[in-house]
Amino acid sequence: MFSKNLFRESLRIAFSSIRSNLLRTILTVFIIAFGIMALVGILTAIDSIKGTISNQFRSMGANTFSIVNRDNRVRVGGRVERYKSIEYRDAMNFKKEFKFPALVSISTFASQIATVKYKSEKTNPNISVIGSDENYLITSGYEIKEGRNFSINEISSNAHVVIIGLSLANDIFAEGEEALDKVISIGNGKYKVIGVLLEKGSSFGSAGDKICILPITSVRQYFSRPNMNFRISVLPNDSKLLKAAINEAEGIFRVIRKLRSFETSNFSIETSDSLSNLLIKNISYVTIAATIIGIITLLGAAIGLMNIMLVSVTERTREIGIRKAIGAKASTIRRQFLYESILIGQLGGFFGIILGILIGNVVSLITGGIFIIPWLWILGGVVLCFIVGLTSGLFPAIKASKLDPIVSLRYE
Repeated sequence: MFSKNLFRESLRIAFSSIRSNLLRTILTVFIIAFGIMALVGILTAIDSIKGTISNQFRSMGANTFSIVNRDNRVRVGGRVERYKSIEYRDAMNFKKEFKFPALVSISTFASQIATVKYKSEKTNPNISVIGSDENYLITSGYEIKEGRNFSINEISSNAHVVIIGLSLANDIFAEGEEALDKVISIGNGKYKVIGVLLEKGSSFGSAGDKICILPITSVRQYFSRPNMNFRISVLPNDSKLLKAAINEAEGIFRVIRKLRSFETSNFSIETSDSLSNLLIKNISYVTIAATIIGIITLLGAAIGLMNIMLVSVTERTREIGIRKAIGAKASTIRRQFLYESILIGQLGGFFGIILGILIGNVVSLITGGIFIIPWLWILGGVVLCFIVGLTSGLFPAIKASKLDPIVSLRYE
């Protein structure tokens, strides 16, 4: 019958055996720890990156959706199906016709390689220039740090004013110098700074803080190009009405684009959730690959642990014979070797989980992520190490329990 005293005695013998073969045990523990470290580390970093992606897309405008041009598609036979760009006239008609309780903004990318000058200071040609209306800052998640937003009059009168990102302001203005009301050169035009944005950072689909926002009318005049494409962003007054707003917007824009009922929409509707979910879905393939790599490493560790336990059985054959001769049952011998194998597995898992969390979060912080403790992967690591220890020690334990005591006593 199993008892607490027998359990404690088996654990004591397991610890004693581990200490007597310390170098071999350490090597085995590190093999297991490496497998768990790789698994937990990669999965921790991926979980952190997933959280960062979701936060960044939410920062682009929570509960906002956008109507954008659909990408051209290559059909069977190599023919490209070209979709019409969203023109300024279409966007303005939508803004006029969309009566849903929501805020609508129109924007367009004018350039992503602009150079900004102020007196003798000049930036690299890596500044993004966006043309927008008075609602863009709200729908895109930007906030004003200093100054103000565009007025409706400035949009309609093509005023030469600009709102700049904090990083750009720090690049072209001296420390402590006020940016507001200064005149800067963007391309061939001069614009008065009326606002500086709060720091937002670069994210997917965002220009970050090296950005100039101009009135959309100014961009149409000075940055005009063929097939200029515009983006319509919509922020419902109530987040619960998001789906209803999307359905209403799609119906109105189909009418504006003169689409018949049987024709598919030649535009796309994007939400921050749909974009982040698409990226997270692609990252899930990396998660699967990391899991497979970790399991393969653990399989190698299990084989190494089994080999060590078989060697241990051979080395302790005489000890097993003595224990059996004084009354130890086969189940007691079997349990003793299983405990030893599981203990080594758990030691490897402990060090592997600690190292995996540290390495995963270091990678996460380097890539701009957040520090997390992956409780699910910690639990998974403990379970995996238990399975490794159990499966690796089962065959050696059975072999030890079946040894003949008379033969074992004669073994040298």
